[in-house]
Amino acid sequence: MRSPVRGLSPSDGEEVLDNTPLLQGAPQAEAAPACCSARYSLAVLAFFGFFVLYALRVNLSVALVDMVDSNTTLADNRTSKECAEHSASSKALHNPMGKRYQWDAETQGWILGSFFYGYIITQIPGGYIASKVGGKLLLGFGILGTAVFTLFTPIAADFGVGALVVLRALEGLGEGVTFPAMHAMWSSWAPPLERSKLLSISYAGAQLGTVISLPLSGIICFYMNWTYVFYLFGIIGIIWFALWIWLVSDSPETHKTISQGEKEYILSSLKNQLSSRKTVPWIPMLKSLPLWAIVVAHFSYNWIFYTLLTLLPTYMKEILRFNVQENGILSAVPYFGCWLCMILSGQAADHLRAKWNFSTICVRRIFSLIGMIGPAVFLVAAGFIGCDYSLAVAFLTISTTLGGFCSSGFSINHLDIAPSYAGILLGITNTFATIPGMVGPVIAKSLTPENTIKEWQTVFCIAAAINVFGAIFFTLFAKGEVQNWALNDHHGHRN
Repeated sequence: MRSPVRGLSPSDGEEVLDNTPLLQGAPQAEAAPACCSARYSLAVLAFFGFFVLYALRVNLSVALVDMVDSNTTLADNRTSKECAEHSASSKALHNPMGKRYQWDAETQGWILGSFFYGYIITQIPGGYIASKVGGKLLLGFGILGTAVFTLFTPIAADFGVGALVVLRALEGLGEGVTFPAMHAMWSSWAPPLERSKLLSISYAGAQLGTVISLPLSGIICFYMNWTYVFYLFGIIGIIWFALWIWLVSDSPETHKTISQGEKEYILSSLKNQLSSRKTVPWIPMLKSLPLWAIVVAHFSYNWIFYTLLTLLPTYMKEILRFNVQENGILSAVPYFGCWLCMILSGQAADHLRAKWNFSTICVRRIFSLIGMIGPAVFLVAAGFIGCDYSLAVAFLTISTTLGGFCSSGFSINHLDIAPSYAGILLGITNTFATIPGMVGPVIAKSLTPENTIKEWQTVFCIAAAINVFGAIFFTLFAKGEVQNWALNDHHGHRN
């Protein structure tokens, strides 16, 4: 399969066909080796940064089970009897040293949801600030702040629900700047034909952080007590911050140890894509249909992502009736698949562009379709196979795994259409994409008053339908080239 015919003139001054300097035959510096390079070192450090970020985000979901007095939740038991008990309940008693609180299910929901109220606020400001001052310090201090606040979680819990809700919202404020800041950094660091690989490596840390922190938090709660969950990940976050500040630079020009060959390679590959304008073209940006294509796709994908992230343990426990130990492991398995898929899809996407000459937009569409329609199909299937435990776990795992393709689809399309403003664009799209995390679980809970399989089928079908709509909308209206408004004079060169 080849990319579309190239070289046509732009229509209506809006865009040209999808070309990159590396594909046009223009003089370019020789591609610098990946091994031990500054750009891949940045990707690895970012990988561990997002590992820490998601560990800090999801550890409360596990620890909260141990923080709450079991007698309080007994009255809220909604376990369905449609499926038989999957396995004998564990008789082992875990360490009872951690303090317990009288928090009912509604209170726990407020505690878990408060994170998003801070997270949604700093998305666009984070992208704007990163575009002005660089993403290194913003990303670093965002994770550092979250780590420090995490260390104070046990104290906040002692003060009461209000203090813990405020603390979690503050953690959300810190995490809200991280993705836009990272996108802003990659606009200066990622050569066009390596974007998929570099970004998929860095953001895959989030999935691995989920995979490891879920069972590890459970083990810590079991053998020690829940306070150590927050102390461990908080300290790891502070250690990461020190390495980040020491080893990372905002751009190749300011990096102390980058080779001259790699610097020339990166700068030459980006020279016709970046804007030197001092002001942000807000009006043309917000009127850009390709941007709204990403918004719709991001919102739609996150509906399934947050539905599973927040409700998968509930479904495993209350419908499929797995015990606590099985639940912790099985809830993490799908995210391991997603992590693996992100790494491999990033390699495949750039290979298709560099070796097979696929156009950027063709790759973005293909990977978004697979990463959105695939999860929708298997999520619906998981809801309709009833109490077949093996198939249910397999389908939910496949659904989450296929979502990893989106990391090389719409997730990095911001850098294709406006690399100079990629951080701001991600801030805009992630603002909308945070809404499913706030309302999705609430809607799901309202749709499952009796906690039956049929009710959960409705939840899964709604999520799948939203995902399919987002995939179709992105396919129809997305672009793969730098837009006119993202360049200096609206008539300059583009990728």
